[in-house]
Amino acid sequence: MLQILGQNVLNALQLGSVYALIALGYTMVYGILTLINFAHGDIFMVGAYLSLAAAAFLLGLPLGLPLVVVFVGAMVFSMLLTALLGVTIERLAYRPLRQAPRVSAVITALGVGLFLENFTLGLLGPEPRHFPSLITMGVWEVAGLTITPLQVLIILGAAVLMVLLDLLVGHTLLGMAMRAISYNRPIVPLMGVSVDRVISLTFAIGSAIAAAGGLLYGLAYPVLDPYMGIRIGWWAFIAAVVGGIGNIRGAMLGGFILGAVEIFTPMVLPSSTYRDFVAFSLLLLLLVFKPTGLLGRPVFERV
Repeated sequence: MLQILGQNVLNALQLGSVYALIALGYTMVYGILTLINFAHGDIFMVGAYLSLAAAAFLLGLPLGLPLVVVFVGAMVFSMLLTALLGVTIERLAYRPLRQAPRVSAVITALGVGLFLENFTLGLLGPEPRHFPSLITMGVWEVAGLTITPLQVLIILGAAVLMVLLDLLVGHTLLGMAMRAISYNRPIVPLMGVSVDRVISLTFAIGSAIAAAGGLLYGLAYPVLDPYMGIRIGWWAFIAAVVGGIGNIRGAMLGGFILGAVEIFTPMVLPSSTYRDFVAFSLLLLLLVFKPTGLLGRPVFERV
């Protein structure tokens, strides 16, 4: 029983790492614009497909590239192009609506998500695409647990990205500008900071991290389809809200909590089909008893 529990903990850490990476994009955009970017799940989907395209191209070259080179190349390619996609979406779809009613931005975000889904569907077709294996297959037996190099790569890779993002937000000038805009956006331009530039960089970073999550997800669950971002995006959104949307570390915590919910629900309830019920019930209870999320803080406004 303990071995099964430990194995499920590893699986929860693997899946939670992916959810955490995607949830970071939601929480970063909300922290600056108080906007829920409902297209973010589909940005993750595009990043996964770009990773697949880059990996297939590099593997097809007659150079015999090592798998680690293919992995790094696919990650860099997908992160750069997905960051560009995020900046383009912000510039064309969201920036013109900053002074519009909030519902206009929400509807636009949903529309952007639908566009990405159907554009991918029209371009590539509805057939699922299989992600190539870029990690040497193997198994390590540790204290009765079966650990694979892929699990280690996903957990450690996601941890490195999350630590780097936390350092960027907390200890760099760009991070200081992000936090300043989140705290008091009208005053930031008076200090010589370009709000538009910081917001564009925020979309770029959040989208690039989602692309990294798409690559790791494709390696772990190697079947991609144009609608994969819908469910995964909703679960990552729930993770961001559970942890405290707008809080970087809260998004990380929420991702691992949702990963645990998805993995452990079939152990407690008779079917895995109850996973969505448990996740949304958790969200509902949290919104009732702690609306700001686990690590979120209430915002007080003087009137």
